[in-house]
Amino acid sequence: MSEHAHVDGVYPFPAVMQTRTIETNGTSIHVRVGGHGPAVVMLHGFGTTGDMWGHLASALIEDHMIVAPDLRGLGLSSKPDGGYDKKNQAADVVGVLDALGVRTAALVTHDIGIMVGFAVAATHPERVSRWVAIDAPLPGVGPWDQITQDPAMWHFGFGGQDMERLVAGRERIYLDRFWNELSRDQKRFDEAKRQHYAALYAQPGAMRAGFAQFLAFSQDATDNRTFLAQGKLQMPVLALGGEATFGPMIGAVMRCVADNVEDVIIPDCGHWITEEQPAATTKLVVDFLHRRS
Repeated sequence: MSEHAHVDGVYPFPAVMQTRTIETNGTSIHVRVGGHGPAVVMLHGFGTTGDMWGHLASALIEDHMIVAPDLRGLGLSSKPDGGYDKKNQAADVVGVLDALGVRTAALVTHDIGIMVGFAVAATHPERVSRWVAIDAPLPGVGPWDQITQDPAMWHFGFGGQDMERLVAGRERIYLDRFWNELSRDQKRFDEAKRQHYAALYAQPGAMRAGFAQFLAFSQDATDNRTFLAQGKLQMPVLALGGEATFGPMIGAVMRCVADNVEDVIIPDCGHWITEEQPAATTKLVVDFLHRRS
């Protein structure tokens, strides 16, 4: 199956990949893993799970080890009451790498995954060879205050018991808002994908955990400013922004935290890059990961 083909529903991972549950940092992380060679860790964000990376895994599996976890609280990972600040979730990721015997890895990150990825790179720079950051800001960094004042970002502060009651049984309605408003063409996030992810987010505790990812932003901003005070990252960074969403702002954000940044705007694309432009996204990431310098 070509990694360039559109399929209804979630694009499948290579058959050689397996799933594991790794106990680490006080939680259980569901991980898809397979292949041999330099490791690539793929971190998803809100509105998807690690299932979003099937295209990219298929393109890299022949000469890379693929590690695609579900973030704490999301997908098939466990849903603890706390620990959703991104510095702590970085410890989840490092624990997964330790359990798999992986010393260094490239990071490919989207949405909330960018925030976890930055915390991994900032706390363990010797373990990150290069970093792909796709279409999201970093709390406390660069234009963050401007972003948080945008009324469209109301979901940053949406959470708590009453919000959980409002969304319970209506997870699909809440998620459709993200899939629709953050797409260039909402039909690209097809019905089968929506049903797949809505079912995962309807699991007990999943929406609470999803809200908690956003409600931790104030702590993340504090942590990120502390990371920045220690100096910028030195590994190569590829920053990708969807033309209809974060666009050139992704490059501006990444240059606040890293010295070696290349940025690309993906045309005719919104936030959901692996659903909207899988071929273009896959080629950019694969080419970047295969570079030797």
